[in-house]
Amino acid sequence: MDMQPVTHIGHRPPARRDWRVFWRLTRPHTLTAAFVPVCVGTVLAMGETSVNWLLFVAMMAASLLIQAATNMFNEYYDYKRGLDSPESVGIGGAIVRDGLKPKTVLALAFACFGAAMLIGVYICAQSSWWLALVGTVCMAAGYFYTGGPVPIAYTPFGELAAGFFMGFMIILISFFIQTGSVSGKAVLVAVPVAILVGAILLANNIRDLDGDREKGRKTLAILVGRDWAIRVLAMMFAAAFLWTVALVLFGIVPFWAMLALLSAPKAAAAARGFIGKTKPAEMMPAMKATAQTNTQFGFLLAIGLLVGQWL
Repeated sequence: MDMQPVTHIGHRPPARRDWRVFWRLTRPHTLTAAFVPVCVGTVLAMGETSVNWLLFVAMMAASLLIQAATNMFNEYYDYKRGLDSPESVGIGGAIVRDGLKPKTVLALAFACFGAAMLIGVYICAQSSWWLALVGTVCMAAGYFYTGGPVPIAYTPFGELAAGFFMGFMIILISFFIQTGSVSGKAVLVAVPVAILVGAILLANNIRDLDGDREKGRKTLAILVGRDWAIRVLAMMFAAAFLWTVALVLFGIVPFWAMLALLSAPKAAAAARGFIGKTKPAEMMPAMKATAQTNTQFGFLLAIGLLVGQWL
């Protein structure tokens, strides 16, 4: 893959140091992909033990830092590969619009990783040092999502990697640090959340399909085509909701977990929002609706699980 910088790299606008530049660099609309799984995993643990709230805060902070760092690596490497320009939609734009030096963005990403590692030492000391290995693998996945010679984001496996590491694994780790074990129930409940985290990446790739194709990426959306990618997105939404219904019917989670289905209208709006659209700006509302579906589903599921534990 061509790693040579393109011409716009040498023509960045004057650097801005406004705090909003750094806030946009974290891509805050994606941070719920880290926030929601920690909440779900912790609520599940509440059904089995008393929660250590310092561990909860530490896990939340580490997850958000890793997600923010992943977004910064994305910003840096997409810029270096010539994917980002001042007209790009859905990026933080710290380099191409706000003039931050690429090396500054890269340094901030590694600083977030460093802070997450320090927090991870505390988490491991309070639970298990085996988590150091698990955490390292998760951080490596965050880096190699857009870094390295063959970025995961440039392959058809981006959605799978995001769902597994940022959805499935975060729930299990959040559960484990509170209980000291991983239950079958936690594994099963993690599945629909992981699917919806993957859906966020698929929505992103549908939006960027034309530009990604021109740059030689081979995402799932490119392989199956726009129409089928939208169908796959709709099927992912349906799978998450049906899985939740099955969990209730089999008595694995309480009936109150059905509250998560209240996010279905937002999911339907997200899928419909991509139909007939080809310009990235036109698809931003659908992209945001996909992220909102993940947030609503996760919080409603957590509330349902919590209510079921109280009643």
